[in-house]
Amino acid sequence: MTPATYTRLSGFYFFYFSLLGALVPYWSLYLQSFDLDAASIGMLMSILMASRIIAPNIWGWLADKTGQRLAIVRAGSLVTCLIFIAIFWQDDVLGIALVMAGFSFFWNAVLPQFEVLTLAHLGSQSEQYSRIRLWGSVGFVVAVVAIGWLLDWFSVRWLPYLMLGLMVLIWLSSLCVKDAKVEHDKSTDGFLKQLWRPQVVAFFVICLLIQLSHGPYYTFYSVLMDSLGYTRAQIGLLWAVGVVAEVVIFMYMHRLISRYGLRAIMLISLLLCVVRWLLIGLLPDHLPTMLFAQCLHAVTFGALHAVGIALVHQYFTPASHGQGQALFSSLGFGVGGALGAFISGLLWDSVGPEVTFMLAAGSVALAVVMAWIWIRPERVHV
Repeated sequence: MTPATYTRLSGFYFFYFSLLGALVPYWSLYLQSFDLDAASIGMLMSILMASRIIAPNIWGWLADKTGQRLAIVRAGSLVTCLIFIAIFWQDDVLGIALVMAGFSFFWNAVLPQFEVLTLAHLGSQSEQYSRIRLWGSVGFVVAVVAIGWLLDWFSVRWLPYLMLGLMVLIWLSSLCVKDAKVEHDKSTDGFLKQLWRPQVVAFFVICLLIQLSHGPYYTFYSVLMDSLGYTRAQIGLLWAVGVVAEVVIFMYMHRLISRYGLRAIMLISLLLCVVRWLLIGLLPDHLPTMLFAQCLHAVTFGALHAVGIALVHQYFTPASHGQGQALFSSLGFGVGGALGAFISGLLWDSVGPEVTFMLAAGSVALAVVMAWIWIRPERVHV
């Protein structure tokens, strides 16, 4: 891979996750500015995740059939911008929901196919994926800190303007990326046969449980910190601490995988995920504890995401990688994320943050048991 290719791929990840750095920590605060209750906010945030259930699989199937992955990435990025423009005229739940459903349907189609392109550019050096992906984390940190600082000075109603600018940059960066040859076939028989193996089914259920547990965090962490008196700049810095830790783990992930293996890293990361949700639920007003809990984002997202990408690459043949990555996104971030956001919205006002995060920890504890029994990558052959 040439330095120019590395820069172009890294640039796309930088802008894509910069948008995520604007959306995940602050969109719930934007929704709160319309005096919406927790259930409405949870429902609206779940739309972002729910679109990942359908969109990546439709576009993944189309990409595997046609081989036009880069065209799908570019078209999805452009249509995302065009649909999002309508948000400036919405101020009620229905209008906001329609715009969120529209732009996220195309936005969530982009990343899984770009992941396949990245791995195709890497070829036999797929373990170097994390060196490119870490620039997405850098983008998230830059966005979350800068926007947190800005929102302490300006109204949160300015957030959509910042997001639209980032969407345009995502589209422009997609135009700079060159295509890569990826195998594609004409039937789904091979993909389905690979999918219905017990270890692969267990893997996708674990991904769902992981993202289900992240629902309260992605939906209400900023709201919780805001209610406890943290400034928006401090909230942004807490989010940034987590992603800086994620950047560090991505830098060394290829070495950790080579030394310890995917199974061990997954098990350790899941156990630390249980610890993280318990700490946030029980001690959210204790800043040193929150800083430590945010550092655990290195494993609860960073390590688990890198392991997940590697396992999908291992579980499926090259001809099915597009559908495999799409399913990884749709079942985990889609079904799991949507359920997590929706359920946490129902629980937040009724049982409170403490119980909500304890239930999140419980879902990860179930994932630990499943991973211990079923995740044994060395026994898989495709």
